[in-house]
Amino acid sequence: MPMTSFEPKDCTIQQMQALLSSAVAPRPIAFASTIDAKGHPNLSPFSFFNIFSTNPPILIFSPARRVRDNTTKHTLHNVQEVREVVINVVHYNMIQQMSLSSTEYAKDINEFEKAGLTMLKSDVVRPFRVAESPIQMECKVNEIKSLGTENGAGNLVICEVLKLHVSETVLNTDGTIDQEKLDLVARGGGSYYIRAKDGFLEIPKPLKTLGIGVDALPKKVRQSSILTGNDLGVLGNVEALPDVQKINDFWRHSMHQNLKNELNTTEKTHLKAKEYLQKGQVQNAWCVLLK
Repeated sequence: MPMTSFEPKDCTIQQMQALLSSAVAPRPIAFASTIDAKGHPNLSPFSFFNIFSTNPPILIFSPARRVRDNTTKHTLHNVQEVREVVINVVHYNMIQQMSLSSTEYAKDINEFEKAGLTMLKSDVVRPFRVAESPIQMECKVNEIKSLGTENGAGNLVICEVLKLHVSETVLNTDGTIDQEKLDLVARGGGSYYIRAKDGFLEIPKPLKTLGIGVDALPKKVRQSSILTGNDLGVLGNVEALPDVQKINDFWRHSMHQNLKNELNTTEKTHLKAKEYLQKGQVQNAWCVLLK
């Protein structure tokens, strides 16, 4: 496909920010609650955020320097003064309140109140939790790493989770979190957000099986004009091709009696295999391809 290439040195900071924030998306949102040395609370969302370690449990978010004027944010000042933070997750029913809280209010303005959100006392840190958030993570700030002093430079706030609160409304009976019930939102480029559960896909992890790989597929399958890269990935994630017995059993089935004659071209064969793949019937797809 035709590509347009960019080098940071040739781009404005605004252009690079727009390119990166659109390319690295969707991003989870850290709804960060902090407090200054005088006890004034602050609440602000950050989408430069993710999990980086389980043991120890480490989250990192970045209150970057503002691109337009190189100023820094109250959240950064607060974690420099009080090295604690509560990271709350953002679900769909609070997305507008989260957006409102990102308004650049004066330092003494309480964003909890402006956004109509409830301050909930934390158990082990001083900043408040957001009561409306279904998951709240009380953290200590282990390190703040500045990535520069120019406009747009990040400040990595490296947080260690001390206590995790999960609403029972989103917990499964086995203690795992139900992604559908959690109903998270994530950030794209510009003003775009996504409702995560509208786009969830469940894909078997290759770690569970040793897939044969796309390189082991028959040449005619690999070079198919019908099967996509995703189709080939699914076909390559089987541990072994169906043996002759399985293929024969497939074609002996009454519902497949006439199918073999109908698939008299490579195109028709691959279209039928694709149909099976879309239904999650990988073995049937292979039986068609290996007829």
